[in-house]
Amino acid sequence: MSTLGLPRLTVTRPGFCLSRRERWTAQAAPLPTIAPELEAAVMDWSFSRRGLLHGAAVVGGAAVAGIVDRASVSAAPLDRLRQKPGWVVGKLTGAQAVAESLRQECVGCVFGIPGAQENELWDEFKARGVPYLLVAHEFAAACMADGAARATGRPGVLCVVPGPGVTNALTGLGEALLDSSPIVAIVGDVANGDKYRPFQVHSLDTVALLKPVTKCVYPVADVRQIPGAVRQAFRTAAAGEPGPVAVVIPFNLLIDQADFNCPPPADPGLPFDEAAFTKAVALLSDRHRRVGIYAGAGCQDASDQLAAVAELLQAPVATSVSGKGVVSDAHPLAVGWGYGPHASEVAERAFKPDPLHPLRSGVDTLLAIGVKFSEVSTGFYGDPRPRHVVHVDANANNLGKIMAADVCVHADAGLFLGRLLACADSLRRPLDGLLQARIRALKADQNRALCAVPARACGIDPLGLVGALRRQLPEDGLLFTDVTAAEHLAAEYFRVGRPRTYFNPVDNQAMGWSVPAAIGAQRACIGRAVAALVGDGCFLMAMQELSTAAREGLPVKWFILDDHAYHYMQALQKPAYRRTTATVLAKLDYRALAQGFGVGYLEVDRLDALDATVAAAFQTVGPVLVRVATDYGDRKIRWIEAVRERFIVDLTPAQKTRFLTRASMRAVGHQAND
Repeated sequence: MSTLGLPRLTVTRPGFCLSRRERWTAQAAPLPTIAPELEAAVMDWSFSRRGLLHGAAVVGGAAVAGIVDRASVSAAPLDRLRQKPGWVVGKLTGAQAVAESLRQECVGCVFGIPGAQENELWDEFKARGVPYLLVAHEFAAACMADGAARATGRPGVLCVVPGPGVTNALTGLGEALLDSSPIVAIVGDVANGDKYRPFQVHSLDTVALLKPVTKCVYPVADVRQIPGAVRQAFRTAAAGEPGPVAVVIPFNLLIDQADFNCPPPADPGLPFDEAAFTKAVALLSDRHRRVGIYAGAGCQDASDQLAAVAELLQAPVATSVSGKGVVSDAHPLAVGWGYGPHASEVAERAFKPDPLHPLRSGVDTLLAIGVKFSEVSTGFYGDPRPRHVVHVDANANNLGKIMAADVCVHADAGLFLGRLLACADSLRRPLDGLLQARIRALKADQNRALCAVPARACGIDPLGLVGALRRQLPEDGLLFTDVTAAEHLAAEYFRVGRPRTYFNPVDNQAMGWSVPAAIGAQRACIGRAVAALVGDGCFLMAMQELSTAAREGLPVKWFILDDHAYHYMQALQKPAYRRTTATVLAKLDYRALAQGFGVGYLEVDRLDALDATVAAAFQTVGPVLVRVATDYGDRKIRWIEAVRERFIVDLTPAQKTRFLTRASMRAVGHQAND
């Protein structure tokens, strides 16, 4: 069972064993024919756990993969089938069937690298006009597909070979899984059936490698399964809580040929627990309760409904990191990300009682929608629990796992919010002018802090760069942040006005993610400004992809925080160990790097020149690397400070004694930092 609540299907012919060799070498049972009376049922299956298990029981794995035998559609002339939009029909090779399936899904770009097991497929991409982008490393292929998916809301696509192609892509797929981003991975594999030979190149167990980092894996065992498996992967990736899905195709099936009459899979229905919704409405209808909303990435496509519900309930709206933008930061009830001591100070104070009005309580009822309360977004699980909690999520397995809830509602966020609006008469509160005035004052204090960034002796305070990026990046521009200490500054201070414009590798914290993810988003969003805020350590993880942007003329702007160190690790290590270890990086010639990769170059080391440099980067045609000489100085970061305190609280007395003793001894003598 996957962590996302959907079974990891093994789509094979009946009788195939699960061991690798037996799966590819056993004699195949004949593919089942779907009887006409069952065809409608197959087409109407919702892609739920119950529906999938029911479907498998009725017609076996081949039917789940979307195969429709010719006998089931023989009543319709073939020429009429060819006219049906969305069908894959005709005599095609496996590679042609993959390409045609991607065309029918209107795929904007396939990211990847061709190889021995997939050259036939890439040739068909070119022959059939499937857009593709060659990357420099398969990690980047997964990240680019992820970036494109987050920016558009549609599944991103990558295509890699088995062995190192898959293993290189695993980190990016894992980021997409933990961050709920829809991806379809088309993965080649070694030969199966009578073509199977021991010790083939790349003979790692592809399916086993992919299972931990995907919602579902579809291993194809017969060429006729290809269109159904590929197209079902798109439905699965987007259904419920989004995530990556893989289709594994042995390379010999790509050159096999078959007659195809394959309809598109039925779209899955949206989850909605009517009984739990009724309980939630009853709790939220009590006008004596002060409601606060905590919204996550599940609300990205329900921004208008979310704002309307907040106004209905007169509820302050905080978001998770992944949810930034689901409500505009300019909205009078928007308070920023998180609501605990680790996150936005505006949100924390807005959720607490008003010190100027002691009789006004703080938020006592939390409406959490499309969020998981993950470690990063809660500052090591530091969000305080109000008296009452209503938790809404499209994945039932997320409900109540971290924060106990009075009501758990298994429902699509947009559908839930729409249904709440239909109950407006019982939910509506009068305008809370005091609350909105307080939020307005708190935001003004935050803005003053952003405008009062001090000059540093050896570079620029990274908060200054966050402010300059907000001033210079268009409102519909896209900002990608990376795993740097400054990601928490950006999460708190970077104002977001629209959904799907702010992105962060949140729950897998894959360093270097934003470098290629920004390229994927730029490829999907031609004409929009795209920027990436990257630490120098993260840049080293994926800088080769600048060559991809240069080759394709994709005008991403990378802003590199250059302090020659893993500052994030230093901030965590030094208070605990009184020294740093393995955190110092080489000083690089970024100008030479940019010239070698063929991208534009700018650099800045003075705060008073920062805005002009950032503006010049966005005015420069093509991709640009901007080196920002960085000096954190004594900059405190709320997330780091709060998590440190949480960590100390969680230590046992013996552990605390050991930490304090070590720190005291090291404080006496000089400790080298390296």
